[in-house]
Amino acid sequence: MKNTPRQIAPRKRFGQNFLTDHGVIDAIAGAIHPQPDEHLVEIGPGRGALTEALAPSGCRLDVIELDRDLHAGLLAAFSIYPGFKLHSADALDVDYAALATGGEQLRVVGNLPYNISTPLIFRLLEFAPAIRDMHFMLQLEVVERLAATPGSKHWGRLGIMAQYYCRVEHLLDVPPEAFFPPPKVQSAVVRLTPWQESPWPPCDPARLRKVVQSAFAQRRKTLRNNLKGLIDMATLEAMGIDPAARAETLELPQFIDITKAIHG
Repeated sequence: MKNTPRQIAPRKRFGQNFLTDHGVIDAIAGAIHPQPDEHLVEIGPGRGALTEALAPSGCRLDVIELDRDLHAGLLAAFSIYPGFKLHSADALDVDYAALATGGEQLRVVGNLPYNISTPLIFRLLEFAPAIRDMHFMLQLEVVERLAATPGSKHWGRLGIMAQYYCRVEHLLDVPPEAFFPPPKVQSAVVRLTPWQESPWPPCDPARLRKVVQSAFAQRRKTLRNNLKGLIDMATLEAMGIDPAARAETLELPQFIDITKAIHG
């Protein structure tokens, strides 16, 4: 008898914590509210708890699962749905634009392993034009960083770049007991919606990211220290930015202004 996804034990090397709380599953599925004419991509379906709530909608559903031991069970459970397709791949290597055929936009969902959540979000932001929205279960601290505001301890590179590309909504918190095995951290669900019309001045995002990374290189140090050699301090002062300030006090448009001043 072959193992089904529900019989497979979580694997630490894949960072697996399987979502088991049906109330939480229903809340996430309700927030996503998939429609028959939509194209969803689920990252890390695991034992199929969320997949089970999404597939009956009749949507086109691509699922990306790295753990091959879960494949047979997922195929057995969900191949009955015509729009279902399983991809054996690492989510960090997937070309998401290639999944969006015919000019459609993807809706990306997933209970992301904590060990890859930040690099995966940065990768997905690169495909923002091909994505309508993203719903992710993440470590609560990561969601707080994504949704942070200037001046807070969570404001930094992740939140600035996410908010440059997307509107960020912290939807709900999820306790450890909603998973098997229970993680040692609190979790939360976030919605990222790429801007159809950006509220920010145009800027090269790759250059913006490098400037932000430099500004936060040593969080406790000032802009004078972290941006030394990149921009003249008199130029910062002329822009109304105090070189003695820390990066966490600056708003996103100010980082854009610095980027433009550096790169022209």
